Amino acid sequence: MRGGVIVRLAAFLVAAAVLSGCDSGEEQAGPPPTEVSVVTVKPEQLEVITELSGRTSAFRVAEIRPQVTGIVQKRLFEEGTKVEEGQQLYQIDPALYQANFDAAKAALAKAAANEKAERARAARYKELVAVNAVSKQDYDDVMATLAQSSADVATAKANLDTAETNLAYTKVIAPISGIISRSSVTEGALVTANQATELATVTQLDPIYVDLTQSAADLLRMKRAMAEGRIQGAKGSKAPVTLKLEGSEEQYGGTGELQFSGVTVAPDTSMVQLRAIFPNPNAELLPGLFVRAIVQQGVLENAILVPQQGVSRTPDGKAQVWLVGDDEKVTQKTVTALRAVGDKWLISEGLESGDRVVIAGVQKLQPGVEVKAVEAGEGTQQPAGAAQQQGQKP
Repeated sequence: MRGGVIVRLAAFLVAAAVLSGCDSGEEQAGPPPTEVSVVTVKPEQLEVITELSGRTSAFRVAEIRPQVTGIVQKRLFEEGTKVEEGQQLYQIDPALYQANFDAAKAALAKAAANEKAERARAARYKELVAVNAVSKQDYDDVMATLAQSSADVATAKANLDTAETNLAYTKVIAPISGIISRSSVTEGALVTANQATELATVTQLDPIYVDLTQSAADLLRMKRAMAEGRIQGAKGSKAPVTLKLEGSEEQYGGTGELQFSGVTVAPDTSMVQLRAIFPNPNAELLPGLFVRAIVQQGVLENAILVPQQGVSRTPDGKAQVWLVGDDEKVTQKTVTALRAVGDKWLISEGLESGDRVVIAGVQKLQPGVEVKAVEAGEGTQQPAGAAQQQGQKP
């Protein structure tokens, strides 16, 4: 009987010890590490794109004005249509100018005849003065008359050229090819040479200019980055440009190129003027149209992009990220975020290739806490796109 009690007591003690050991093990294991989603930093090549506002302007504009005075006899074009360089637009009454031309032509013929007679006379006097048949003074007088006759011929030729030019000006010619505006005069109207009011305007729309403005600070920052080699200039001598019409996301079909950037800064806006040129064969772009231009200004080598959800703000405005170290513990680090690139931030300082940035599960993180890092799937990341100059710092 006593032996049975001892056996039961021993069994009880063994069970109690086992249960005590289990409880102790659970207390020592503690809660599992927090699971977080991370992305590993991988430098990549990034196109540097600037989106700028601007307006279109005509490639060339010619204001048609008369160069002679007279009555308009004919208008030889249809308003609003395309005219070609050299095409006649108006006919001014040529009667008076034709008469002046005929008179100048006759005057030249008369002067030429007089010169011919004087030249023959001078040749005879040259032989006579050689044998002392005439005086030296008579010979000098003949030579002076010949020189005067030659001058009269030159004057007559100049007058004939003037008369011929004025006669040609009675035909008003288009100096450039383009779309012509409405006419400000009709047949029978009196026009005067070089009058202030134009008869019509010819506007060349193909190609067409796009005048843009960019912040002087942004332009200076871009030039410094190129000078330091951090950004490689766009391929070719001129940067390619694409257009979007104002208020629309539809892209204009043609691709233009940046012609130049201004050398002065507007004192009231601190902006620099840029000009691009675009093909416009169908005259879809009209002067004065508001547009948005996407300028490809270069390529940024070794760009570091981080999803926006992985970057937070401190109370003083600095950008910070959570990093997972080799020991699987997290630390917080301050970074420099330049601009938004799609759904990511472009980081210029603070991160290196191979760093693991936490993008999900940061709510319960504390410095030094051990975590379980899970690499974010490719499906959770959006394509990087291209760097936008007009983006704001995070």
